[in-house]
Amino acid sequence: MLYVRYADSVYGYARSIVRDHRDAEDVTQHVFLKLMTVISGYEPRSMPFVAWLLTITRHAAIDHVRARRAVPCGDVRPRSESALDDRAAHCRRSLREALEHLPEDQRRVVVLRHVGGLAPAEIAAEMGRSEQSVYALHHKGRRTMRAELSRLGAAPVAARGA
Repeated sequence: MLYVRYADSVYGYARSIVRDHRDAEDVTQHVFLKLMTVISGYEPRSMPFVAWLLTITRHAAIDHVRARRAVPCGDVRPRSESALDDRAAHCRRSLREALEHLPEDQRRVVVLRHVGGLAPAEIAAEMGRSEQSVYALHHKGRRTMRAELSRLGAAPVAARGA
């Protein structure tokens, strides 16, 4: 009886999320199968039944979309432990070298901001400078570090296809 009464609503809502006829049918079937096990948890006083059913539908549809999401090949291909260790060591060395190329004030701002986690206002108070000068030092320091890390072959890059 519940299927006959609510199947069209569940299907329509699922289709609006998954955007595919067959996937919406799969989600609808899944919702009514799940309904058999969770219906005892429904409390009429908390919300109308149709709203509760569509909440279940929404969660099922989102789970379906997530399950079908493509995974980039680079995320699947395992790397050897030694290759990861070598890359991490190279990055640490490059980061130290790039920091050494910064003038003292820029280095201090970058370290306090990214390692210490301080806000620009806190750094300004710590260094006895204006907040605006901290922003300028931070910007110059990051730009210099990016250039130096690129020169060393350790600059951060965006993932392909992202």
